[in-house]
Amino acid sequence: MKIKLQTLLTAFLSIILLTGCGVKGGKDVLVTVNDIAITKGEYEKEFNKVAENPMFKQMGVDLKSNPDGYMNLMVKDRVINEMIVRALLEDAFKKNNIKISDADVEKELKNIIDKVGSKEKFNEILKQNGISNSQFKQDLKEEVKIKKLVESLSLTKITDEMAQKFYNENTDKFKYPDKVKASHILISTDKNRIKEIILAKEENKDLSDAEVEKKVDEELQARLQKAQKLLNEAKLNPANFAQLAKDNSDDPGSAVQGGDLGYFTKDQMVPEFSKAAFSARPSVVTGLVKTDYGYHIILVKDRIAAGTEPYEKVKDDIKTYLDNKEKMNVLQSYIRNARNSAKIEYVDSSFNPDEIQKQIKEQTKNNPELNKMINGEKK
Repeated sequence: MKIKLQTLLTAFLSIILLTGCGVKGGKDVLVTVNDIAITKGEYEKEFNKVAENPMFKQMGVDLKSNPDGYMNLMVKDRVINEMIVRALLEDAFKKNNIKISDADVEKELKNIIDKVGSKEKFNEILKQNGISNSQFKQDLKEEVKIKKLVESLSLTKITDEMAQKFYNENTDKFKYPDKVKASHILISTDKNRIKEIILAKEENKDLSDAEVEKKVDEELQARLQKAQKLLNEAKLNPANFAQLAKDNSDDPGSAVQGGDLGYFTKDQMVPEFSKAAFSARPSVVTGLVKTDYGYHIILVKDRIAAGTEPYEKVKDDIKTYLDNKEKMNVLQSYIRNARNSAKIEYVDSSFNPDEIQKQIKEQTKNNPELNKMINGEKK
């Protein structure tokens, strides 16, 4: 497949999600970076964002209950370093007079939506990642500022010759396996979501657990019947597949595109879906395919045998990749130099990254089991 392109927004997501730091002063200041203060309240807000990540709950880790624990120290180190970088960037924006307008943000937002395909698909991606539109716009605003800062620095212009050289030296990056282009209609069988819908109705609020389960089973049966009905309609008239998907599919991201999933490889879909799609002949509607997501009706449109993308097809992608890489290197270098020359005072010495690292090393030194886990050793 094509090389992965990384935007500054993705690369600096953990940085730009942080809120702006305050002016120097106050009793709860932990660190000052030049004339910008990082306060206890700001730190706790960012620490809590990380601590409340479902990943830690799944691991059975409660960061708040063990402030001197290994995981707590790791998160503390990450958060305070990111806040220091955030302060350095704020300082850079002021020194370089970096200002952006709402029009700048809207233009960038439109570019992203155009790349995604539609506003509906864009909103669905945000929903799947638990990000609100307002939060994304705020993050995007920071990205635009970072881009303007980088563009004000010295950058190497990426030429066709540089792109060709990269292609010649990295041909393996442009190889791709067999691909299929297909559309699908999904009828969801998410029991938790069905239960939520049932309990949201006023007439069902006093139902017993057994009665709720019965209604869930009835709804699942109704959805199977709906899927079978849609399958018959799709097989009878494949030309109407896109409209059926728009009107009925429970996959909002593809439904607005008439069910279109574009080209994909076997490993990009769940096994049951891939097996059916890669076994089907083009223009033939499959039978019902059951996955953890529900019932799928698949229409394969095209197949591409494994091969290598020609240079001309990927030239623009390569130039974008190299340009982003150049910007990343310039920005990282700028931040590194800015940090080395900045006046950073650790008002609370326990937030000095060097001190935190010492504690982390001490933790691993005194805990052989933890050391094994970190180094990936078997017990």
